[in-house]
Amino acid sequence: MATQSFNSDGVPIAYLDEGEGAPVLLIHGFASNHKVNWVATSWVRDLVHAGYRVIAFDNRGHGESGKPHDPEAYGTPNMAEDARRLLDHLGIPRAHVVGYSMGARIAAFLALAHPDRLRAVVLSGLGEGLVKGVGAPGPIAAAMRAPSAETVEDEDARAFRVFADQTGADREALAACITASRQTLTPEELGRIRLPVLVAVGTADTIAGDPAALAALIPGARAFAIPGRDHMKAVGDRAHKKAVIEFLGEHG
Repeated sequence: MATQSFNSDGVPIAYLDEGEGAPVLLIHGFASNHKVNWVATSWVRDLVHAGYRVIAFDNRGHGESGKPHDPEAYGTPNMAEDARRLLDHLGIPRAHVVGYSMGARIAAFLALAHPDRLRAVVLSGLGEGLVKGVGAPGPIAAAMRAPSAETVEDEDARAFRVFADQTGADREALAACITASRQTLTPEELGRIRLPVLVAVGTADTIAGDPAALAALIPGARAFAIPGRDHMKAVGDRAHKKAVIEFLGEHG
């Protein structure tokens, strides 16, 4: 699966484009990349087999994309525009969007800013935390700058640091990203989303927040509880994939 690249307002963005059919744009989570989040977990393979054209990209600061160290380069609205520019670059008028964790936040901002570009939206790994917040970014930024994962006391922050080390990430870019990209949405903003939305969160996820509470704020949205999975393990869960593919199938 060879990656390509395009220029998104001065930042190179790496992506893959596989399969034929209705396009599905995949947006990965914080400290991950498209290969870890979507290829290694067989999402790309399974969606292609289900008859979709799959576009998966590395968010700025991640993977093979450009990695600014200035927090002002990030911010969720800015990262959502990277997604929109990728659709423009590929000449795709409308796509399904599936986001995980930070990627779900980006997908929600994209749905608000450019509803005409989306068919259906899946917000995975992020529930009511999209409204209430998922904790201050400071501990994670500090974890990225710590001498080692072993020196990080905050459990959730340490998990992200370990993950970043495993993926060989640019930790300074991730610190800048987390500092600037944890914007929330108000219930009123979520109430303006008029697209089919599925919210999927693991039942053992202590980070994302309640999926049903978020779905209740979005007209017509529904929630799916990923059985027995925490924030890190919910991504590639079979029941998760099955629910998402069935949901996309309902909307073209």
